[in-house]
Amino acid sequence: MDQIREQIEALRRQLHEHNYNYYVLSQPVISDQEFDRMMAELISLEKQYPEYADPNSPSVRVGSDINKSFTQVPHRYPMLSLQNTYSEGEVTEFYNRVKKSLNEDFDVVCELKYDGTSISLIYEEGRLTRAVTRGDGQKGDDVTANVRTIRNVPLILRGEQIPPYIEVRGEILLPWSSFDELNRERAAQEEPLFANPRNAASGTLKLQDSRLVASRRLESYVYYMLGESLPTESHFENMTLARRWGLNVSSAMKRCHTLEEVFDYLHYWERERRNLPVTTDGVVIKVDSLVQQRNLGNTSKFPRWAIAFKFNPERAVTTLKSVSWQVGRTGAVTPVANLEPVLLSGTTVKRASLYNEDAIEALDLHIGDKVYVEKGGEIIPKITGVDKEARSLPGSRVLFTPNCPDCGTPLVRNEDEAVHYCPNSEGCPPQIKGRIEHFVTRKAMDITIGPESISLLYDKGLIRDAADLYTLRFEDLARLERWGETSARNLLQSIERSKSVPYERVLYALGIRYVGETVARRLAHAFPQIDRLMDATEEELTAVEEIGGRIAQSVTAYFANPVNRAFVERLRAAGLQFTLSEEALAGRSEKLQGLTFVISGTFALHSRDEYKAMILQHGGKNSGSVSKKTDYILAGENMGPAKLEKAKKLGVKVIDEQTFLSMLR
Repeated sequence: MDQIREQIEALRRQLHEHNYNYYVLSQPVISDQEFDRMMAELISLEKQYPEYADPNSPSVRVGSDINKSFTQVPHRYPMLSLQNTYSEGEVTEFYNRVKKSLNEDFDVVCELKYDGTSISLIYEEGRLTRAVTRGDGQKGDDVTANVRTIRNVPLILRGEQIPPYIEVRGEILLPWSSFDELNRERAAQEEPLFANPRNAASGTLKLQDSRLVASRRLESYVYYMLGESLPTESHFENMTLARRWGLNVSSAMKRCHTLEEVFDYLHYWERERRNLPVTTDGVVIKVDSLVQQRNLGNTSKFPRWAIAFKFNPERAVTTLKSVSWQVGRTGAVTPVANLEPVLLSGTTVKRASLYNEDAIEALDLHIGDKVYVEKGGEIIPKITGVDKEARSLPGSRVLFTPNCPDCGTPLVRNEDEAVHYCPNSEGCPPQIKGRIEHFVTRKAMDITIGPESISLLYDKGLIRDAADLYTLRFEDLARLERWGETSARNLLQSIERSKSVPYERVLYALGIRYVGETVARRLAHAFPQIDRLMDATEEELTAVEEIGGRIAQSVTAYFANPVNRAFVERLRAAGLQFTLSEEALAGRSEKLQGLTFVISGTFALHSRDEYKAMILQHGGKNSGSVSKKTDYILAGENMGPAKLEKAKKLGVKVIDEQTFLSMLR
């Protein structure tokens, strides 16, 4: 039996080596027939001797027809999005912003931005143990069985300096050649065609049959590494090592020392990207040093140390038929252009956003105009211009509506905003229904009721706001048209389950303007009880990481309204959670209770964001400026001289990282 085991392991080693030579080095040393013969021999032996099974055997590349449902797993490190720009001027602003924040020399790494579906590959002791989709950034689907069929994803890493645990972020792509062949096959079988390689890759990765996944010849490109003990503090060097380990890292990656080198890279790939075998939609620019990345930190949505420059999108010409108006849950009124259908980037476009009054006036739109349509980020259609030379008999000029299209209330526009709002928040039906629709979404209260049913309940007078959901009666619901006892019972059970939804999601469900999922989570952890949040001042709110003046003003204005406070109290009386759970409160302390900190400079042990989170976790407050109320300045390298001077004048104590951390022990 030992001889059989040795034979199986020898075949596995040889096949892993040949996979590496073929898919990473592009230098095969045996024929396809010989590779297939060895694979068939391995599969035969593994069937005869199942006791020697290995989840990372090369035979898993073939896939299995066993159907498996995908389970959701949390990301150890959140998968953030990148801030996008189409402007070289904004690239310059990003570069200068990093330069000012760091106040020291830095390099950036330029990489092609591949247009596929995001993936996180987890390797433990050099072996692939899990592959997870991006999902919502906090958790994603476990698609390990499907990813193991992708030929250029190494199942076992090779070489030296491999950490015991790493996560490698990347994109799963369908090459143009495979995409074209797949659509030819689907056309021959009279099946719907895929619109673009990204959709095809995303759909393939979520198939239940991994044998079908294997047949479609997906590819991976990796672009970032995470872990507690990475081999170097340089992103570029880590990715160079990753390539040696067998991971598919693009050879187009380049370390740049100046802004001029960055623009040379952008201009080169703007031209050359059309010759690539896979789709790209831009260039990602990252600070190279991981220490500097940590010091720059993240916003609630994006890392401050990276930006994505997007190439100019595809453009089409079509006719503007009419303009309609949409009223959102916050009262924002958005104009929408209704167009003659036109094919754009693989999809048929019939509608496009016109954003606001300024955008309409800048375009000088008339009904019947020939308009240029693009997809912002290749996803959202928008009108970018008008072919005025084609205007022979212009129709009526498009003017922004002065009144709410639903309730007729005159619209208002704040001086510092481009958006018009309907101020009738308590009586405008689309706003009321929109707030209820937001309240019941899966990421909020997760109540199983759709927009049509919400509209029916509102029109029948059964609900006037989301709190009324908790007073609905079975007999009223069962009598509704096309409902019945089962539908009524299911809704009431779903409403009852929502009472266990955690505080941070309840806060998000309230629908406070500018308070999304991430901001709600930060506010909930900074103010563990709703009463503390309702009484918080703007200064206290802006001391929370990533909470700026606009968000703080919106939160204080929301809770200053007696109607909103009464709404919260009705929800509380219904049994909703307005306090952080014991699990979420674990690890919190009052060690820094009553102390106010100002953070300045760059740090070696933790990032600024991490220090701010520690201060909040242990009862302290963060402030952006030094004043008489400041107790300590946590100072790193290159501390601002103005803050230091003011600290001396006011007698504020300046401490370093080690001193601060000792305060928490």
